Amino acid sequence: YSAVDTNPLSLYVMHPFWNTVVKVFPTWLAPNLITFSGFLLVVFNFLLMAYFDPDFYASAPGHKHVPDWVWIVVGILNFMAYTLDGVDGKQARRTNSSTPLGELFDHGLDSWSCVYFVVTVYSIFGRGSSGVSVFVLYLLLWVVLFSFILSHWEKYNTGILFLPWGYDISQVTISFVYIVTAVVGVEAWYEPFLFNFLYRDLFTAMIIGCALCVTLPMSLLNFFRSYKNNTLKYNSVYEAVVPFFSPCLLFILSTAWILLSPSDILELHPRVFYLMVGTAFANSTCQLIVCQMSSTRCPTLNWLLLPLFVIVMVVNVGVTPYVERILLFTLTAAFTLAHIHYGVQVKTRTPFTHAKPNQNMFIFKLQRQYIFVVKRVEEKNIGL
Repeated sequence: YSAVDTNPLSLYVMHPFWNTVVKVFPTWLAPNLITFSGFLLVVFNFLLMAYFDPDFYASAPGHKHVPDWVWIVVGILNFMAYTLDGVDGKQARRTNSSTPLGELFDHGLDSWSCVYFVVTVYSIFGRGSSGVSVFVLYLLLWVVLFSFILSHWEKYNTGILFLPWGYDISQVTISFVYIVTAVVGVEAWYEPFLFNFLYRDLFTAMIIGCALCVTLPMSLLNFFRSYKNNTLKYNSVYEAVVPFFSPCLLFILSTAWILLSPSDILELHPRVFYLMVGTAFANSTCQLIVCQMSSTRCPTLNWLLLPLFVIVMVVNVGVTPYVERILLFTLTAAFTLAHIHYGVQVKTRTPFTHAKPNQNMFIFKLQRQYIFVVKRVEEKNIGL
């Protein structure tokens, strides 16, 4: 595992903080349990906000607002989840329990957390005259998703994971904004930030600007440096961009569904639609992570896109709003179960069953190393 973190906020503020926090945890606490706990906090925030703001109108003028205490809880839990995400790796190194499975588990859950995190933040502004439309939020979600996969695309091609700056900045900022919202109320975000520039415009500009001015240029620069140093894993342009095929097709199909929907499905069920897209994206990202870890070729297309394609074709022919809603909810549940099944399968499969040849050897070597370490520990114990 090779990662590079050059973010000043992370290096000089967060890492010293995490180094202090990790000492609180007992050495018997599994790093993967810390990772999973942080993910559950993100999901809990999503569900909590879904209860108080199911259709994203709670922050709009004239509607019943989210209670102040909810913003405080969400802000604290969001920062706790961010802290646990930064501590899990340190706990693994502290207890000498770093494993490839831990890397996959950490980054895999991070890819799924993107949708929960973005959708929860949306409730600060919500819909309405002072908020952001659900379609604009859909596009912003894709900006975040592609920003996330860029880092793993870099590692797939260069062998090094360059951690994006936007993640740390966004987590600290949003946690602070949640608390501020509880103090000043959502009405404060109705006022212009500068001249006629509203806070919702600042929110949109920060996401797009961070992606276009920081994440994308740094990713391309790191890729170019690897190309100049002849350290790229793939010389073919086609092979280098294969990881983008499934996410791009997912974007095309989901956007086509929105545009062709006879009942305007995104307006009726935005939260479920976002979850469907985010889960399918997370599955493709996890497949990329497994391939980059095992030095195997990334699948060209994700099979989860097949049922989505069929549904888009059915919607194009014409369906009733009730049927379309059933299709969306069913597909979201199927994607969620399939993604969980994929994660369980990767964790439990044996060396010579479902994996590709290189992945078989990768897992087999890990098992041999594990057996060797266990024997050495037993020998030392016997010696003592």
